[in-house]
Amino acid sequence: MAAMKPLLKSAFRIAALLAAFSPLLAQAQKSYSFGMIAKSQGNMFFLAARAGAEDAAKELSSKHGIRIKIDWRTPNEEDAQRQAEFIEQLLLAGTDGIIISCSDASKLTDAINKADRQGVPVATFSGDAPASRRFVSIGIDDFQCGERTFVELSKLMGGKGTVAAIDGNPNAVNLQQRAAGFRSAAKKSPGIKVLDIFYHKETPQDAVAKIEQVQQANPDITGWGLLGGWPLFTDNALKWPAGTVKCVSVDALPPQLAYVRSGHVEILLAQDVYGYGQHAVQHLVNKLHLKKNPASPQDVTPLIAVTKANVSAYAKNWEKWLPK
Repeated sequence: MAAMKPLLKSAFRIAALLAAFSPLLAQAQKSYSFGMIAKSQGNMFFLAARAGAEDAAKELSSKHGIRIKIDWRTPNEEDAQRQAEFIEQLLLAGTDGIIISCSDASKLTDAINKADRQGVPVATFSGDAPASRRFVSIGIDDFQCGERTFVELSKLMGGKGTVAAIDGNPNAVNLQQRAAGFRSAAKKSPGIKVLDIFYHKETPQDAVAKIEQVQQANPDITGWGLLGGWPLFTDNALKWPAGTVKCVSVDALPPQLAYVRSGHVEILLAQDVYGYGQHAVQHLVNKLHLKKNPASPQDVTPLIAVTKANVSAYAKNWEKWLPK
């Protein structure tokens, strides 16, 4: 019996150590599944955001000793109702958090609020639902983006001329804000006449057709503000000779860069699309794993001006942002 005492003491010590470290071991084995819902499946903008989310998931999994899975669920084309259905599916599947770019806030607010009631935090990016209970919204200041689009265009035109602008889905809150910012800035530039802001379906073909229709009907237009870069996702979208009509566009996706190189577009205002995915995953990990809320419900990211001077350097980003 005496010989058993050292063995019992060792067993007790091991049991005590296991008890002490069991919370850490449990934490090390923690897994999270984050649903990610973008606006449309094949858009390079959202593919880059997905790449940012996937890379952040790998990095943070290693850093915190956890496992993070990105559950990508996105409609082929913009469809807010389908997005709401994806939220329902994710909740039924037991998702831990949701990342979404809202096509139509009015159709998604209820679904986002339901997720919140069930304890599933929702982060929005590049398409907010401001009346919902999402815990953070990631993106540019869209009103300021619209303002800057006009200001840069006005500089290129010397403060004189006639401009038009195009925008996409009129129901998208972020695009509404860009249009409002564009109009606001125009009021401070009496030498420039704003013909109108023209809406179209968010496809390159519809955007190109709209520009051609408006330009042919109004040949006095000497400047275009593209509040989304849709027409520049195709070849030969801008029919005028390079430099004869000034153009500033939001976003700097690979097809758009060719228009800067050709001189048809003087400035692209790039969003940190890859960073949107990174930020969203980081916010969810902070909230769920580290129990930290964001300092502000608005995570505002800057715009990056892409011109002929830096277009080649900027293009290298897409080599890592797009899936091989």
